[in-house]
Amino acid sequence: MGPILERGAPGHASADAVALRRWTRPGRRGARVREEVTYADLARRVEATATALAADGLAPGDRALFSVRPRPEGVVLAFGVVRAGGTIVFVDPGSTPELFTARVGAAGPSLATTESLLYAVSRGPLRRLARSRGLLLPDYASLPLRHVHAGPWLPGVPRGSRAARRLAARPVDRAALPPLDPDREALTVFTSGTTAQPKAVVHTAGSLLAGCDLLRDVFALAPGDVVHTDQMLLGVPALLAGATWSVPADPPGRDIATFARQLDGAAGTYLVPADVTALLDAVEAGTVPARGPRVALVGGAPVTRALLERATRALPGTRWVAVYGTTEILPVAVVEAHEKLAYVGDGDLVGVPLPGTVARLDPVEGEEPQDGRDAVGEPGSDDVVGELVLSGPSLMAGYLHDLDAPARGAGARAAEHRTGDLARLDGAGRLLLVGRTRDMIIRGTTNIYPGLFEPRVAALDGVGEALLVGVPQVDGDERVALVVTSATGDPATGHQRLEGSAGRGPRSDGGSAGRLDPLHPLVDRVRAALPGVLDHDALPDVVLHADCVPLAGRSRKPDRAALSRAAAPFVPAEPRATVEPAVPAEPLETETTGPAAATAVHGART
Repeated sequence: MGPILERGAPGHASADAVALRRWTRPGRRGARVREEVTYADLARRVEATATALAADGLAPGDRALFSVRPRPEGVVLAFGVVRAGGTIVFVDPGSTPELFTARVGAAGPSLATTESLLYAVSRGPLRRLARSRGLLLPDYASLPLRHVHAGPWLPGVPRGSRAARRLAARPVDRAALPPLDPDREALTVFTSGTTAQPKAVVHTAGSLLAGCDLLRDVFALAPGDVVHTDQMLLGVPALLAGATWSVPADPPGRDIATFARQLDGAAGTYLVPADVTALLDAVEAGTVPARGPRVALVGGAPVTRALLERATRALPGTRWVAVYGTTEILPVAVVEAHEKLAYVGDGDLVGVPLPGTVARLDPVEGEEPQDGRDAVGEPGSDDVVGELVLSGPSLMAGYLHDLDAPARGAGARAAEHRTGDLARLDGAGRLLLVGRTRDMIIRGTTNIYPGLFEPRVAALDGVGEALLVGVPQVDGDERVALVVTSATGDPATGHQRLEGSAGRGPRSDGGSAGRLDPLHPLVDRVRAALPGVLDHDALPDVVLHADCVPLAGRSRKPDRAALSRAAAPFVPAEPRATVEPAVPAEPLETETTGPAAATAVHGART
């Protein structure tokens, strides 16, 4: 991120052009522009912040926990950390306490950069309120680190914490800063893993810039354009192009009406499929004008033909583009809506790999794609299916636990990434996804790995087996269903636990889940215990009890597809509401963008 300002704006936009524009929440006169930052002022604030952080002891290679929304203050702080030679580390405060502690331990940070609101809701009376809403936040103030807080001082901010705004007002001393190095680590994002070995993706400044360059070219952004988004994924490419990054007060999932009105005249935006559905609902209901941005990039989850067909019908003046990628390498490929709608073959068309991105297929013996296709077709034909393996300039440096291992050495870098997606290439070189080699659920912008959470639920009293399955929606998003069976020895069933059974419930080779019951006595007990054992992002939309677990395939593994189909009628039309603490909105609104502790982190994700 550090080189962005030097490589981007000065060559594309004038120093007094607006780089960042932040909006307020709508009042009696609607939403208004709260703050604008020019490119010259943005560069000065970043350099000043970097100078101050370096003077306070942040050295090249140090890591900084980062929990700040992407408003101007947060953008300056993120760039400042990287410009000083540090690495931004996103750690979700909504994960279970033991997982949060494990991730912090794995990252080994020396600095915590945190929104003041998170300090306030992680201790004292507001902590009790947050806990009553199912959100157990870590006590940030007790972390034995140096602290920098964004936003106004609030009760709970630790003594000695430095205010981000004051850092940005310090004098600039470029001689005190390390030289820019594209190979230096710049960003760490935890994706999955266990408390014993948390899994985190590490990117360098160079790989981040390569991905931003690709996205900038997809949008064909130019100086003077306005990009309206709460996502750094698109905001940073906008800055690279010399455009204006327009930052909403709330993400589209929280206030789609205001977000939609601010898209009118914008050059582009980024939306997950669930956001697109909400936008189209508002347009078709007449709640917002039928005027969208010039380009809308849709990603973060599978983008279905049905969703794109509806989008092009409701907002025909918008160029709809579906993007495919992973945290490890983003973006990989894009496909225009008209091309995807014209495709009539098998598989999910995601497009030709972007320039510099190399895709190959590795045969996967013994695996069975979710749609029932053979894992490997005839060599040399369009039907060859294998695991998609990717490499390219936007590829991560590697996983944190590997890069930090003494055997790897500081200069070790990933050569390619095995995606876990089963794919084939057609005669035109286009990628078509046909399934997955491993279980994963995508809801909104969150990847949920069932294997991480199922053992925790299965360990609850009375539970035999626990399976998290995704239930696909028409817009490509997924709902999450938790299916549990009763353990032998569960008082609700009268069965006795057998030695060596580990509480495993009954199984069926008939491919049927038997009867699913949302009112079984075990369901209430499990639902009440879930906030203590699952990340808030992994909480299911529905909990169901199954008479038995269906099995399928040569390995007689649980038939997740059958469970998904059986659970579909029980899944609510709307996704589970994000659990957030009830804190006063109005008093804080004069200084912050709102009272969302969980959103404060999610909005900062790339």
